[in-house]
Amino acid sequence: MPSFDMVSEVDLHEVTNAVDQANRELKTRFDFRGVNARFEVSENQVKLSAEAEIQLDQMLDILREKFSKRSIDPRVIEIQGSDHIGKVLYREIGVQQGIDGLIAKKVVKMVKAAKTKVQVSIQGEKIRFSGKKRDHLQEIISLMKEAEFEIPLQFNNFRE
Repeated sequence: MPSFDMVSEVDLHEVTNAVDQANRELKTRFDFRGVNARFEVSENQVKLSAEAEIQLDQMLDILREKFSKRSIDPRVIEIQGSDHIGKVLYREIGVQQGIDGLIAKKVVKMVKAAKTKVQVSIQGEKIRFSGKKRDHLQEIISLMKEAEFEIPLQFNNFRE
């Protein structure tokens, strides 16, 4: 029985490369000269540190630009929180990995509303679609591409 998985994954190596490029740009920009500002990456988070709130906003724009140049969808950025320690402001940015439960349930409802001959199962942070015919699965892929979700989605692991 043909099946495929729908996932939302980000290549963390590309995230590291984008953060390195952003740090290099900070060193060359005139408005950041003499300012203690930097990006740090760890696991699924990027930590921004600067001396003023406007600098953090500019750094977020730089990060989005570098993500898009590295073929990372900027919708994976989640602003998690800000912190203020002494003169330095910190902002933590999460990198969305996987499909959360609410979006997965929304996808299941969409597939059931379409009344196709495809079974849907939520498997952790991915969704598996299976059906008797390949054509039915291709209809689901086009349906998911037309729907606008808050996160980027990829379709992989297609099996006959």
